[in-house]
Amino acid sequence: MARSELPLHSVSALAGLIESKELSPVEVVEAYLQRIDDLDFKFNSFITVLHQQALEEAGRAEQEILAGNYRGPMHGIPVGVKDQIWTKGIRTTGGARITADFVPDDDATVVARLKDAGAILLGKTNLSEFAITGFTHRFSTPRNPWDLSISAGGSSGGSGAATAAFLCATSLGEDTGGSIRRPAAWCGVVGLRPGWGRVSRYGLMRGVWSMDTIGPISRTVEDAAITLSAIAGHDPKDPTTWNTPVPDYRQALDSDIRGKRVGIVTELLHADVVEPDVADAVTAAAGVLAELGAEVEEVSIPLAAHANAIAGTLLAVEPAQNMKEWVRERLHDFGHDNRIGLLTGSLVPAQAYLKAQKLRTLLRNDVLAAFGAYDALVMPTSGRQAVPLTEDPPVTGKETASRLPFMRTNTFNLASSPAISVPCGFGGRGLPVGLQIAGPPGGEQMVFRLAHAYEQNTPWHTMRPPTADI
Repeated sequence: MARSELPLHSVSALAGLIESKELSPVEVVEAYLQRIDDLDFKFNSFITVLHQQALEEAGRAEQEILAGNYRGPMHGIPVGVKDQIWTKGIRTTGGARITADFVPDDDATVVARLKDAGAILLGKTNLSEFAITGFTHRFSTPRNPWDLSISAGGSSGGSGAATAAFLCATSLGEDTGGSIRRPAAWCGVVGLRPGWGRVSRYGLMRGVWSMDTIGPISRTVEDAAITLSAIAGHDPKDPTTWNTPVPDYRQALDSDIRGKRVGIVTELLHADVVEPDVADAVTAAAGVLAELGAEVEEVSIPLAAHANAIAGTLLAVEPAQNMKEWVRERLHDFGHDNRIGLLTGSLVPAQAYLKAQKLRTLLRNDVLAAFGAYDALVMPTSGRQAVPLTEDPPVTGKETASRLPFMRTNTFNLASSPAISVPCGFGGRGLPVGLQIAGPPGGEQMVFRLAHAYEQNTPWHTMRPPTADI
């Protein structure tokens, strides 16, 4: 097998070859590093690349495996980690000038768990500033492998682009209002937001405490399941994590979904902000689930139509509170987009925040009631295909203050539920469309099961972006 072909393999395929000693982690890491050197100038997906460290870690992994100490399917697998997540001794910029030189003294728990599983850290992936905007990038702007003039999505755009362009085998992103799922949808890969509390957030640069969640961006559902299994679980350093056993998510990938009840959320499919191409692709995807034996029907959750407005208040207020000293003393070190957003969040009255939290509770109750009748809910991940990078005007007034009305993700971060985006076709502009599948809190297994069944019966996960060839 040519070295240049190694990055094209899935995590599960690489893991099998590494476990059987047909392939060395050193060979795999060398292939990925070479690919990054050759191609990432087009995508800007990494902020920091750890050439020497990655090769040293790969050498240790190789020796462990040769000695019979194989740790599992992540052993020797090269990963990218969003630069919002602490890495001991390695700068963690948060995508911001204010923290451009910050070097943590500790690993985030998810990074420590990746290392315990034997994964190899290739580098830190690009993101929008502090992951609290989808637009402002203080380093370079990640570009979409399907079209370099198109956004890779925010805020985990670097992880989305790197995974789609085969510059890492799998990656970690962070999702507050859709920042894993939107880059996954726009870059044509798989992205899972786990349920709030399933994955430790110790060592995560905080954005919105009540919704921030770390999860995988991968090229297949199985790879996402493998990645989540490595990082999930209770952490004494994060009191919000669940003290419950972590299932073997890979074992949940049973393609038999006969009799599973699936609801298509009416308010998230039929709306003016959903492009016809997107609605058609998602409707067709729901049809595939029905053909596989699922019981599919539409369900109405009226408050879901207002999820963006509810979440928008939280997304404004909490970062402004977290960064209040910087807002007061270093406002002009933020990008224009965040300056406006943080100032606005600083002025939102307490009663508005309280009302948003009340509405969040009502919406969550409605979503949980729907999960009493359905095993999963489906809808578009984004109402639009990826937008051109030129569609990033400064915030100058009412029209440019709300530029993401097409997001279909906020319902489930408000409900603290797991949700996955899986490729479900292409729109008329030749750009990927994402199908979002959500489950109740703790329902990652069902989400994986339905997503895997759909993926294995459609061709979309086998498609390669045109710009990813050397």
